[in-house]
Amino acid sequence: MSSPTSLPEVQATFVARRRGLTLLLLTFAYFFSYMDRQILAILNEDIIRDLHLNDFQMGIIAGFAFAIFYAGLGLPVAWLADRYNRVRIIAAALAIWSAFTAAGGLAMSFWQLLGARIGVGIGEAGSSPPSHSIIADLYPPEKRTSAMATYSLGVGLGAAIGTTIGGTVATFYGWRAAMYVIGLPGLVLALIIWAVVPEPKRGLSDAQIAMDTAKPRIIDSLKGLIKTRAALHLIMGFTLTSMIGYGQTAFGPSYLQRSFGYTKLDIAWIVAPIAAVVILAGALGSGRVADRLGQKKGLYAQSLMVAVFKTCALPFTVLFFSASNSTVALGAYLASLFFTSCYLGPTFSLIQGQAPVKQRAMWAAITLLINNLIGLGLGPPLVGAVSVMLKPHFGAESLRYAMFILAAITPWAIFHYWRAGVLLSRTERFGKVATA
Repeated sequence: MSSPTSLPEVQATFVARRRGLTLLLLTFAYFFSYMDRQILAILNEDIIRDLHLNDFQMGIIAGFAFAIFYAGLGLPVAWLADRYNRVRIIAAALAIWSAFTAAGGLAMSFWQLLGARIGVGIGEAGSSPPSHSIIADLYPPEKRTSAMATYSLGVGLGAAIGTTIGGTVATFYGWRAAMYVIGLPGLVLALIIWAVVPEPKRGLSDAQIAMDTAKPRIIDSLKGLIKTRAALHLIMGFTLTSMIGYGQTAFGPSYLQRSFGYTKLDIAWIVAPIAAVVILAGALGSGRVADRLGQKKGLYAQSLMVAVFKTCALPFTVLFFSASNSTVALGAYLASLFFTSCYLGPTFSLIQGQAPVKQRAMWAAITLLINNLIGLGLGPPLVGAVSVMLKPHFGAESLRYAMFILAAITPWAIFHYWRAGVLLSRTERFGKVATA
């Protein structure tokens, strides 16, 4: 006679059965966060004209002002997520940032729009750290990179589809209506996540789970992360890559409009949908390649894969900013996008794999704190400031050169991914954390 199944076993089985649905809904939440975060890019030209702003002011709104609150609140939110129900935190955060996105459509000045975007940053601080922690609990190391790559689709697809919807609505109904249409559906998704997604047991998919019941402190997580040199290199590569990406995303539609004569509808109906397909192929494909490399060679190979892919993307990036023909520029952009969409899944997975089980949300928050303060906080403002400085000399083409200058730091990011791979290789071979 078989023994009765315990309540914890029943709960674990229920959570495991909803693993795919949980990943899907968390990806949708991430999708909404990037759609709401990047909607300003396709609306830049309209907002600049309507509110009488310049590129630097838009860079501040899209970058630093958003990032300082988004990043600053990440640590306290992660502290809560390592202790309390992560699903509830994600749902509440989604409702907050969605409401503030819609509120941005009511702005009548720079300061009002800035305040609304700060509210979006405050809400979005509650999304990624608990999501990373949940995914790491649901998927074992050999499947974690593919799961994180699926989750990372929210970045590219959110920006691309947000551009399609925002550009279309703005063309026919104005930029304010676009903000309402992008923001309000998130409130519905927040209710769905609250009602449907179960909270998994911490360490559910790991072979060994720490039995220590002590609550981790922020300082403990920070000390542990600093000692893990490979993680620091991953964070640096991630941050530099994000700085370039955020700068390009914030002003990419404006660059296509100013330098090649694209309209909002051209970008919304042609560029963005094709970009979404390329991102889907690049992110999912690289996630599967990374998992196979991890199984055959070791996890260190995933970081080296990112370095190789980013190297392949570099000549296409140069061509994108140097081309004078719109077709050549678009082709180069899509090729570059395919290779550069590979980095998020492996980065998130490798960092979560090195984090102690009970500190996963905090490690994710520290990673995002650094990334967002530097990458998001500086990327768009730097592009905007350089564009304003170069405008007297280059006119409408100033944005081309500003974006190219930022993209020139790509080899620096490649170095950090390569170095992380070397250190991870030493750790896997000798069974201890590499410290140099």
